[in-house]
Amino acid sequence: MSRPNLIAHNRTEWLKQKAIELGFISVGVSKAEELTEEAPRLERWLKEGMHGEMKYMEGHFEKRLDPRKLVPGTKSVVSLLFNYHNPEVNSKDDEFKISQYAVGTDYHFVLKRKLKELLKMMKEEWGDVEGRVFVDSAPVLERVWAAKSGLGWIGKNSLLLSKKRGSYFFTAEMMLDIEFEYDVPVADHCGSCTSCIDACPTGAIIQPYIVDGSKCISYFTIELKGAIPEPMAGKFDNWIFGCDVCQEVCPWNRHSSPTTEPEFTPTDGILEMTKSDWIDLTEEIFRDYFKSSPVMRTGFEGLKRNIKFVEQ
Repeated sequence: MSRPNLIAHNRTEWLKQKAIELGFISVGVSKAEELTEEAPRLERWLKEGMHGEMKYMEGHFEKRLDPRKLVPGTKSVVSLLFNYHNPEVNSKDDEFKISQYAVGTDYHFVLKRKLKELLKMMKEEWGDVEGRVFVDSAPVLERVWAAKSGLGWIGKNSLLLSKKRGSYFFTAEMMLDIEFEYDVPVADHCGSCTSCIDACPTGAIIQPYIVDGSKCISYFTIELKGAIPEPMAGKFDNWIFGCDVCQEVCPWNRHSSPTTEPEFTPTDGILEMTKSDWIDLTEEIFRDYFKSSPVMRTGFEGLKRNIKFVEQ
């Protein structure tokens, strides 16, 4: 092995070890380059209006496809996974449900803090390293980069799936101006399984690997600002914030283990809430329970809208 390759190898091993120490469950690295295969897919998805009212998806098209245009000087894209699995959430029959990822502290804050710490450690170890960190907060095709980096494959429900980890994890990225030893993609292991397609309450997975975001329960309960369309009445299966159905039925999630991150522990009182508690929810209690939660994204009025729609 030549010295430059040895340097890249050692640097990559160091990076992955430090990331694991910070709590990430998997790390993969790809060479920064244009995602040429994704351009027609993204363009078609947008053209057919599958992003609904998520107008931010229309912007920065070229930056989404080329990290070097998003962060000039980028040579490598580091993808990291962080487990949020809370299997005790939504375990009660006939109660309102919220996605597992939303029961603790907002992941944006938790993961960005860890990524900044990792970048600081890199600078202390290697000297002049420049880069940026991202947690679902910029025009980055997270799942595509994670798949390119060998962390899993994009499943029929459009989520990143891993044979060892399932899919209950967050994806984060670092764009850096140094080179590493790059990982390679893994094979698709969905096979002939159609569990996610068959189980989707609103038929949002219109065909394998294509999700119409404008039909997804997560879109209706989080992103949509106006009234939820009446034709969706009776199809939400008690979900009032997000939806985990396509993950619950995925066979690969039998390998998922509970998160060990204290900040993702359910906020006190959330697991004990009944339908009547949710219906009678006041703004004061809402802010007390969800002040640091992703549920703040929809706001008190948005959550009450969702509850009323599901309750009808």
